[in-house]
Amino acid sequence: MIGKGDVVIAGVSGGADSVCLLFVLCALREKIGFQIKACHVNHGIRGADADADEAYVRKLCQELGVPCRFFHEDVELIARKRKQSPEEAGRMVRREAFEAMCREDGGTRIATAHHKDDNAETILWNMARGTGLKGLRGIQPAAGKWIRPLLALTREQTEGYLKAKGISWCEDMTNSEDNYTRNRIRHNILPSLEEQVNPGTARHLDELSRQAQEVWDYLEQGVDRAWEKCVDVRETAEDCVLEISRPHFEEEMPAVQKQLLHRCLAYVRGQERDIGAVHIAALAELFGRQAGRTLDLPGDIKAERTYAGVTVRQYSADAGGGKTGERGGDFEIPLQIPGRVELPDRAGNFGAGWSIACRIIENTGVSEAEAIPQKSYTKWFDYDIIKCSLSARTRQSGDYLIIDEKGSRQKLKAFFINQKIPREARPRMLLIADGQHIMWIPGHRMSRAYYVTSRTKKILEIKIMEEKENGRDDQGTDPRGKS
Repeated sequence: MIGKGDVVIAGVSGGADSVCLLFVLCALREKIGFQIKACHVNHGIRGADADADEAYVRKLCQELGVPCRFFHEDVELIARKRKQSPEEAGRMVRREAFEAMCREDGGTRIATAHHKDDNAETILWNMARGTGLKGLRGIQPAAGKWIRPLLALTREQTEGYLKAKGISWCEDMTNSEDNYTRNRIRHNILPSLEEQVNPGTARHLDELSRQAQEVWDYLEQGVDRAWEKCVDVRETAEDCVLEISRPHFEEEMPAVQKQLLHRCLAYVRGQERDIGAVHIAALAELFGRQAGRTLDLPGDIKAERTYAGVTVRQYSADAGGGKTGERGGDFEIPLQIPGRVELPDRAGNFGAGWSIACRIIENTGVSEAEAIPQKSYTKWFDYDIIKCSLSARTRQSGDYLIIDEKGSRQKLKAFFINQKIPREARPRMLLIADGQHIMWIPGHRMSRAYYVTSRTKKILEIKIMEEKENGRDDQGTDPRGKS
């Protein structure tokens, strides 16, 4: 998990598990030779109690000689704007804070205090929601830069460690409530299983997750071999097509077949999201149909039965679908915040000679609408709720925007149709994106979710400028003369 020279970003809430993690890491840092930096996220939910937790973590880190950064987020507001539960929004906010600190403070690992009981709860949750073998793996001890050094311990063991050393910790009273799904599993379901079925339930679930991981690794090796044997990839600047050989495909075991088809869909789409068992089953059935039969799948994917097997491709841009990746006129450029990036010559109505400048403005009380820029190519956004790294790009499958105060989503394709934007113009239109959420379609509209309000703490100003105008941004007209 950790090697010499690593910089470990440790999530420290002040609770028993995270305090135990911090002390364990501190006990090992000189022996192994790594640095520790702590990250604390104040969710803005528990008022004075949350402030007391923050003060405790600050004092503890000072005593241990551990640098610490503190993030303050309004999770309830973020949850409403993102249309998430407070539980989900809190989890995402913590993850984003850890990622940001890791990126900005030279981190090489992110350590969280998940333990064996957390893993059991996660497996039960995954099973209840409907999971496959992958979900039975539960929480992974190490995945990329994310590590969970306490995963082999129980909650009782982490608290016992602190009690034995006379170390105090903070109690989050919301953990005793049943408002959140995980709390209901923790307080009701898992205890019932241990009291009425088997006292070793949590331990057995943890063992199941390790076995599932071993089976998953073995399955992935089989899928790797099947990919080499069954799948022919034809990728050009305009298209990506996978040809799956029927004779070779039918030689594989059903488990390998299903996972191979899942990988094929994810490869063409560029992501795994929204690929369900029903889609895999429908694609598998296509191998038994007549040549020429087709199947439409999520993400603008079309599969077709051929004489040799099945081809999988994404709709071409001129058919109204989105494209992922760098094909044809597609591009994606990370925005520098603060800073400036130049646009490529294929950036739709803009192109060479245009750039995007970003800066952060502290909101000292924006209460009047006229205080917010009304220019077509200078906009203000609520920086506090931005979820991912921002980019300037062309459209991708799954893009959407929020169109009203209720948080109603509209697919980007539907927006283009409703606004009567010519089909041939859509593939190269410039978009400012927060992941799949389109923040701004320059010259058209912003997503309602990012509007600046009196509760906004930081404002992100994004300005599209033409370099030949000495850095001045457009004052209200389209750069090609359109309104």
